[in-house]
Amino acid sequence: MAEPSYEELKARVAELEKQGPGRRSGQLEFRIGEKGGVSVYGLGRFPVTLYYEQWMRLLDAAPQLRKFLEESKSADKLKLKEKQ
Repeated sequence: MAEPSYEELKARVAELEKQGPGRRSGQLEFRIGEKGGVSVYGLGRFPVTLYYEQWMRLLDAAPQLRKFLEESKSADKLKLKEKQ
């Protein structure tokens, strides 16, 4: 496969600049992979991927997770992002 020319690279850069900022916009993005896993992008450096049944179990456990997080937060056990 031949390497792209300078003009092709320049056109590609211009195209990407038109698209605006990348995924770092703070919004979550969901995708379904080849094997049927659902990935969430935008939480961190890597996507979080679970299968349907795993997402359902996690969503069903949301109230318990919230309670656990609040208890851990009040006990100063969590690493929290500092507000600037």
